[in-house]
Amino acid sequence: MSISLHIPFSNAYAALPDRFYARVLPTPVKNPALIRFNSALAQELGIEINAASDKDDNNNELAQIFSGNQIPDNAAPLAMAYSGHQFGQLNPQLGDGRAILLGDLLDIQGMRRDIQLKGSGRTPFSRSGDGRSPLGPVLREYILCEAMHALGVPTTRALAAVSSGEWVIRDGREPGAVFTRVAASHIRVGTFQYFALRRDGEAVKQLADHVIARHYPHINSNDDDAYLQLFEAICRKQAELIAQWMQLGFIHGVMNTDNMTVSGEAIDYGPCAFMDAYHPETVFSSIDRNGRYAYQNQPAIGQWNLARLAETLLPLFNDDEKIAVEKATAILQDFALWQQQAWLEHMREKLGFSALHNSDQTLIENLLALLAEGRIDYTLFFRRLSDCSQPDSERKTLLQLLNLPECRSSATLLQNINNWLDEWQQQLIQRGDNAGQRMLNKNPAFIPRNHRVAEAIAAAEEGDFSVFEQLLQLLAEPYSSKAEYADYEQPPKPDEKVLRTFCGT
Repeated sequence: MSISLHIPFSNAYAALPDRFYARVLPTPVKNPALIRFNSALAQELGIEINAASDKDDNNNELAQIFSGNQIPDNAAPLAMAYSGHQFGQLNPQLGDGRAILLGDLLDIQGMRRDIQLKGSGRTPFSRSGDGRSPLGPVLREYILCEAMHALGVPTTRALAAVSSGEWVIRDGREPGAVFTRVAASHIRVGTFQYFALRRDGEAVKQLADHVIARHYPHINSNDDDAYLQLFEAICRKQAELIAQWMQLGFIHGVMNTDNMTVSGEAIDYGPCAFMDAYHPETVFSSIDRNGRYAYQNQPAIGQWNLARLAETLLPLFNDDEKIAVEKATAILQDFALWQQQAWLEHMREKLGFSALHNSDQTLIENLLALLAEGRIDYTLFFRRLSDCSQPDSERKTLLQLLNLPECRSSATLLQNINNWLDEWQQQLIQRGDNAGQRMLNKNPAFIPRNHRVAEAIAAAEEGDFSVFEQLLQLLAEPYSSKAEYADYEQPPKPDEKVLRTFCGT
């Protein structure tokens, strides 16, 4: 007897007017096989599985469902409509070109969540695309979103990965796969842009009301300034999210307005990456040729994207456009302050301080300048710094990260770092902060480093998923060092470096 899987869809988004989406079914694949199913997340979603004794039968049914071959009861498959600014250029019609929303549901906490298939075939928004996904981007997104969740970052989640048994043609032939993504919603800045560009004010208002009810129920929709409250709430969420990225050394890589959710979750892990050697101008994305989405630019780009959202909502802010612009501008200016303050709070925690002092920003900026000068590994430096909080702490292991040549400038850099460490330790003493364990709980040992992700994908493309599974296991507990996996904490060797990442579309 096969398993019986029940997903409690209730489909609030499908209840919106037809112009919000296109009804479409996934395109079946030839020979789906389950790669991974996130049972713990399934339980959170209230998905009921009556397991049979035969594991192969179970996996086969899960593969049929999460490849799109079999549509669950009460699903309402659709492709969402949206627009977007891509690298600053407006595309008036994008939409889900290779993704299909199966439906949404209330999870066991009463929170509404989307379940979406990616790589499930063509939709009316596919343009010239095939609607499919290679295996590599599916595994990459699975790894990255689950790693971000374990790191405490608001993010979309991975429910399942299924191989399709078909080839996908990109630069060459690649094995195909389908990814099942879970999100608080897939509503984006670009979703609002889609209707504003069509001068469909009624749809903009309907969408805003849906977002308030779904993501910001504390806002009273009858308040005169309800939509200003909504805009401010979205800005605050994005300020915190980008601060989280920055303190972890994460670079999204493609911060287009269609890749910014109004829920405040990170989404669309395409050409993203975590920095190894720190430098504020770091870029990995192969399509970001001018560095628009470089690490240091992310807060400003977030503000720019939110300004595009404000433009769509102006008629809801006030009937007088001038007053509406003034109110939106004031919130956008506050965004920069909220983001900076959130980042400082995270960096304060990384340094082990229990409270933020006026001098801390200068201390933090001085450290980052030294890390950039020495091209020092960002994640490993902070992890090892956690062991140096006492004046008599051994610094050798930390300072080995410099790997400096014998020259005068290197000696100066070494001295400057030691001076910084002296000052930091004195600050901890003066404040009475016992920082060690707090810092270990804030500074991860394991992140999804580019070369490790690439290693897992390469092995999987040859049929070996054990590397993928081991990496996921380590990333599930990123703050717990494990002696037997110490190599996973290390930055890549020169011949292991991955300097360019790709979106996979």
